[in-house]
Amino acid sequence: MHQHAIEPTLHGALDPAPHPAPEPAQEPAQEPTQEPAQQRADDAGAAHGAGIVDASAPGAATVPALGLAPRAASSERVVVAMSGGVDSSVAALLLAREGRSLVGLFMRNGVHVDEQESHKKSCCSVSDARDARMVAAKLGIAFQAVDLAAEFGQIIRYFLREYSAGRTPNPCVVCNRDLKFQRLLRFADELGCSAVATGHYAQLALEDGRVVVRRGVDRDKDQSYQLFSVRERDLARARLPLGGLRKPHVRALAADVGLRTAHKADSQEICFVPSNDYRKLLAERGAELHPGSIVDTAGRVLGRHEGTEHFTIGQRRGHGIASEHPLYVVALEPERGLVVLGAREECLSRSMLVRELNWIGFDPPASWRCAVQVRYRHEPAPCEVSLENGAAKVVFDEPQMALTPGQGAAFYDGDRLLGGGWIESADAFASGFAAGLASGIASGVRA
Repeated sequence: MHQHAIEPTLHGALDPAPHPAPEPAQEPAQEPTQEPAQQRADDAGAAHGAGIVDASAPGAATVPALGLAPRAASSERVVVAMSGGVDSSVAALLLAREGRSLVGLFMRNGVHVDEQESHKKSCCSVSDARDARMVAAKLGIAFQAVDLAAEFGQIIRYFLREYSAGRTPNPCVVCNRDLKFQRLLRFADELGCSAVATGHYAQLALEDGRVVVRRGVDRDKDQSYQLFSVRERDLARARLPLGGLRKPHVRALAADVGLRTAHKADSQEICFVPSNDYRKLLAERGAELHPGSIVDTAGRVLGRHEGTEHFTIGQRRGHGIASEHPLYVVALEPERGLVVLGAREECLSRSMLVRELNWIGFDPPASWRCAVQVRYRHEPAPCEVSLENGAAKVVFDEPQMALTPGQGAAFYDGDRLLGGGWIESADAFASGFAAGLASGIASGVRA
């Protein structure tokens, strides 16, 4: 098969800018995430015509069996994001079996990965690109590798800004929003394709004419949390073939047809941090660090550190302070160079403020009850949500551990993802720290 290799014809800044804020004169402001009713209806209609079904309808969900014969040809032309892993490979396989016309796209991030290290569950390396190309060739589909180094550069700058601000970034969510869906949809338009497919373990459906997201059947691999920031109109053009499958079945499908990725390890690192040590990236990029004091919640100095950027809320190891009882990072203050340690109960919060909200198939009332997930592996916690000045005030039924500014908050009703936003702040963890601020810390304990 003739294999294509092109460079993207669209370059420049992402739209919208990576969270949290645009860089002056470089990244345009984020577009509103609430779509006009007519636009939602048009997108939902297009999605329905292209094969998104109502998951709640009897008999709607089907699981492909090994050796599934090709279905009737579909006129839909789809871009498949191919990372060189087994999930995106099987997503392409399933769509090809449905008779869709496919173009596989591999995103080059511009980050060099030592090939001797690329086997350690990384992605986006030269070997990953080779695997993606070989899978495309076996499936008989077109393949293109596109240079998104500039776009990944913006995500890296967001990553560095968040750490400098004492926040913990979530670049995978930003990548899903700005690259895997929004940016690749622009490529899809250039190539005459109507949709973008990925290997996410989540389910799409139409309900009352609106596109909604539900958790994947494989709860251990469910990735719906990673989609909370993707716009509804972009999800209307998304295809997620793996939502109804479990991981062992996906690997079995790949092995059954001899795909070279069938037994390949899953990627686990952030793609632009292949060493899995983000501190190395901070050093390589010359990030400004905020060194200073490590203190307890009463303001007593416990030691020194080289930068608040080396810590995150809830961290228990690696702070270098010996104690009879475990100590957790409960607060970061880059301006003062402070890393605050406390007991586990001092890392609990009952409420938080969530901004930059994005709703998917859901028009929120002024207040409602739901469950909120604050990390990929966090069990959604019941809570009361109220909207205040464009932000969501979340009050949990029970205090939650390590509500971390900069991380994502995904809102669920059962297995349905309603949307989400970014954690701006959490309530004070302990009155003792407030007293410390008023005494030792406020009076000059700093770098």
